Amino acid sequence: MARQLFGTDGVRGVAGEQLTAELALALGRAATGECGGERPSVLVIRDTRESGEMLEAALAAGISSAGGEALLGGVLPTPAAPLLIDRYGFDLAAVVSASHNPYRDNGIKLFGADGYKLTDAREEAIEVRLGASAGRSPAIGRVRALRGTREDYLRALDARFADLDLAGLDVLLDCANGATYRVAPEIFRRRGARVTTIGCEPDGRNINDGVGSTHIDSLAGAVVAGGHDIGFAFDGDGDRVLAVDRRGAIVDGDELIALAALHLRRCGRLSGNGVAVTVMTNYGFHSAMREASIDVATTGVGDRYVLEALRERGFTLGGEQSGHIIDMGFVPSGDGVASALLTLEALAGEDLAERHAMRKLPQRLVNCRVADRDAAMTAVVAAAEAENAVLEGRGRVLVRPSGTEQLVRVMVEAPDGAECDAACARLVAIVEAAGG
Repeated sequence: MARQLFGTDGVRGVAGEQLTAELALALGRAATGECGGERPSVLVIRDTRESGEMLEAALAAGISSAGGEALLGGVLPTPAAPLLIDRYGFDLAAVVSASHNPYRDNGIKLFGADGYKLTDAREEAIEVRLGASAGRSPAIGRVRALRGTREDYLRALDARFADLDLAGLDVLLDCANGATYRVAPEIFRRRGARVTTIGCEPDGRNINDGVGSTHIDSLAGAVVAGGHDIGFAFDGDGDRVLAVDRRGAIVDGDELIALAALHLRRCGRLSGNGVAVTVMTNYGFHSAMREASIDVATTGVGDRYVLEALRERGFTLGGEQSGHIIDMGFVPSGDGVASALLTLEALAGEDLAERHAMRKLPQRLVNCRVADRDAAMTAVVAAAEAENAVLEGRGRVLVRPSGTEQLVRVMVEAPDGAECDAACARLVAIVEAAGG
């Protein structure tokens, strides 16, 4: 059976509309029932959205009505879930968040007892339970607050980066008014940095609102204006990060992963001597890894596919251009705060503005809205192959349909901006003419 409720990253929707308290309660009950065993323990954490408390309470009611014990961990970044599962041996964890989306949206994503997000098969089984009669529970569970979770997460970061000395570093952190607003400034201060913050005053509605990794230009301007050494921007649930150097240049996930890969390889900590990235990763990354003799596994877009590749290949490091970076040596999830610290560890006191991990090629990405995606894709295939042949060894072309919208995405990377623009324009013209 195909999943109807779960998407690529849990259950998402507008809070109170698609994602209601009733649905959250039913989901909590079904997911707890699927755990099996006597009194499953289920962690619930959330970000700062105003709907988070409602959905947290509903989930907890569903968990306890199925005989489980709901442990409420409060506001924490998503990667805290697998860390706390490992520490306390929970059977399941639920994260209430819609990541980088506006405050009206919310979501519920589930992690299993192994610390990984649930497989498609387990999500399908939960959906089957949702569709069945709830029945009566053999026992009523409990709901209680789990104290000290923030310190648990900070302690894990402290242990991983115990040798990182940031004394004298002037850092600006943009916490998106989200889940990192307490933990990120605290860990940077513990490591000795001089910390200035923006996006650290959540009011339930200002999460990702003009701040955070999806509004990185705000941080770039503030870093330059304030004379800071470096800046980091997280997203609402704290599983992504982008950086800004002291000159205001934005450093995306591709460059951060390249820095980390070279560093971990030098330290003998790059398991499998490889990294996993998506098809959207800049061609310059591939060139840099080839020169460094580091293997690259390329996946579809989405952190779950990166994680699958890491597990299959036995790699440590992977991620996406968006700043979703997974270091399996720390946690099997993207962790923006840990990735920012890993970046500074990789720099070893050097200036991010003088980075040389990779040379980004000019990239042009155009989303073509069409009436007929299939016709557009059929028409453009031969032309895309021809453009790829011309750029072989120097750049690349990627044309793919959107999975959710009537769009065809045309991406071209080339050593020269003019060549990149020209190739992209030719392909876009074909897509628009054929797609209507």
